[in-house]
Amino acid sequence: MAAEIVNPRSGSRGTGGSLGSSGSTAGHEGAEEPFDPAFALHRGGKMAVQATVPVRDKDDLSLAYTPGVAKVCSAIAEKPELVHDYTWKSNVVAVVTDGTAVLGLGDIGPEASLPVMEGKAILFKQFGGVDAVPIALATTDVDEIIDTVVRLAPSFGGVNLEDISAPRCFEIERRLQERLDIPVFHDDQHGTAVVTLAALRNAARLTGRTLGDLRAVISGAGAAGVAIAKFLLEAGLGDVAVADRKGVVSRDRDDLTPVKRELAELTNKAGLSGSLESALAGADVFIGVSGGTVPEPAVASMAPNSFVFAMANPNPEVHPDIAHKYAAVVATGRSDYPNQINNVLAFPGIFAGALQVRASRITEGMKIAAADALAGVVGDELSADYVIPSPFDERVAPAVTAAVAAAARAEGVARR
Repeated sequence: MAAEIVNPRSGSRGTGGSLGSSGSTAGHEGAEEPFDPAFALHRGGKMAVQATVPVRDKDDLSLAYTPGVAKVCSAIAEKPELVHDYTWKSNVVAVVTDGTAVLGLGDIGPEASLPVMEGKAILFKQFGGVDAVPIALATTDVDEIIDTVVRLAPSFGGVNLEDISAPRCFEIERRLQERLDIPVFHDDQHGTAVVTLAALRNAARLTGRTLGDLRAVISGAGAAGVAIAKFLLEAGLGDVAVADRKGVVSRDRDDLTPVKRELAELTNKAGLSGSLESALAGADVFIGVSGGTVPEPAVASMAPNSFVFAMANPNPEVHPDIAHKYAAVVATGRSDYPNQINNVLAFPGIFAGALQVRASRITEGMKIAAADALAGVVGDELSADYVIPSPFDERVAPAVTAAVAAAARAEGVARR
């Protein structure tokens, strides 16, 4: 039976096509696409613009457009902050990418990244009530990306950077934060870090420990690995070592990028060097954000009551069946295992809270507040298979939103 879907742009109904003798269904002209429910769902895109006011007659038209709109424009020109009250700016985020580091697919370019950016936008709406617009840029030049986003910024209340490769993503985020007075947030870094901290807090609580009691090893020194390491230390983690493809990032290495040199100064108080596997001996926590595979003997060498957060998708660095042999708590990036470390638990509520108070930026304190609120949702239901709530738990977004808004006010970056 052919799949019936709604084209979000036209509202017209069509079919996903039917299987023919070739076992495929016609895609765009001159090409064939496999018959797959994913293609059916994505046909025509996953989102559309919808009016929030009616335009039924000439009176509605005169208010929504000319001449009534001129009064609002003039008021904003005289008092620019009114743009938050009389346009969509106060509740809309730009989801910006250059398509260089997409979903484990790598550098696939701006057009191919659009399905992911649309997906991000609908998650903003579904889980945080925040409108979002996908913007895929046809440039990978750092200066061009920054200048383009700065020029687009008047239309948006915040900027979510997405799937931009490291180390460029660090500079792009930093410089945009310096030039703009709206929140700029690279979710690959900070969203992952927030959810990881929340799960780690609860795992520590489950085993009668604090963050300060724990030594962690992170596999991956890209955007997520660097951000998680810094964030966990900011939150009070005892120690953390980060490993890249060449081993532990340490001060004695002479092949480090500027980002990794800074990381070496901040992390690895134990002075470890050598391989990831050797660093895991006696470690309390493994956090994987790199892909690859960690040998079972290395997992077995970790401390008693250890935590394994193997978040590579679709193949975790440590298979859960192996991790459960040795670890007290196991988390992955997958939805078919307990304890999914999923950024959707963080970014919708973080932006909703920041936009609610018209924050000028997202601070470390706001991110820590988000992690604490997320951990708090679990409450007394805490167990080895439940250290982090489900993305579909309706308590999540309100809790994170309220905590982030309160933290923004406490840190003096709120404007309402």
